[in-house]
Amino acid sequence: MTSESQEHGAVRRPVEDEVDVVAEETQQPAKGEKNEKKGSFWKELPVLVVVALVLALIIKTFVVQAFYIPSESMENTLLTNDRVLVNKLVYHTRDIERGDVVVFSGVDSWDGEFELEEPSNPVAAFFRWVGTAFGIVPGEKDYIKRVIGVGGDHVKCCDSKGRITVNGTPIEEESYLYPGDVPSDKFFDITVPQNRLWVMGDHRSVSLDSRSHTGDPGGGSIPVGQVIGRAFVIVWPFDRFSSIDIPDTFAQPALNALGEQVPLVAGFGLAVPLVLVRRRLRKRR
Repeated sequence: MTSESQEHGAVRRPVEDEVDVVAEETQQPAKGEKNEKKGSFWKELPVLVVVALVLALIIKTFVVQAFYIPSESMENTLLTNDRVLVNKLVYHTRDIERGDVVVFSGVDSWDGEFELEEPSNPVAAFFRWVGTAFGIVPGEKDYIKRVIGVGGDHVKCCDSKGRITVNGTPIEEESYLYPGDVPSDKFFDITVPQNRLWVMGDHRSVSLDSRSHTGDPGGGSIPVGQVIGRAFVIVWPFDRFSSIDIPDTFAQPALNALGEQVPLVAGFGLAVPLVLVRRRLRKRR
């Protein structure tokens, strides 16, 4: 093989070198291929954006949604311009509890604590809708308050020490009330209807909460069905990142003395007469 190469006046490379050269040449794409790849990326980008938006909307609709805090009504627990995440699944696994901070819809019931100008055109309306969906701007009819009483609770203000009582048990609110605020500057005495909630802001002196709606249907309480979910963490600004927990005062066993036992007591009340009637019928037979 060497002699043939020499006879024709050329020296052949070893086979290994030939393979390397071929590999190097095949790894270099043509200029047209590079432009085609760049073009395909920009074509796919809108699709990726749309898919991401759709997935985000599905998540916010059924799982977790971000909400913007527009007012001072929950200070200092939540400050104006905070963003919180709201768990929309939690109340499918447990009941709403006293002390929960909940977001609920006030459509066709409560007047807003703040007013937003109506969008001037459809494009602005679309961006308002997107901003509300992702917690960038506030929803005009969404409210965030703390649950003080649940269905069946007797909530009253105030006892001799100025404390709100739930089923006759005072709750200690210093840990979350706005500094200098009293539990309430308005008298109220209500038994919360079943499937409704008595809610109050932590900044009591400025909050337009259940106390401001005692003349409405439900005596100021809100329907459980209007609750969107439970606010469980502050995510913005980053230096305020923290969980939103239920204060210890709501763990008092005495709070359940009446409210949560009403169905059980009513059940026993109905069962006893039925048992007595059954016994009398047996004796007659």
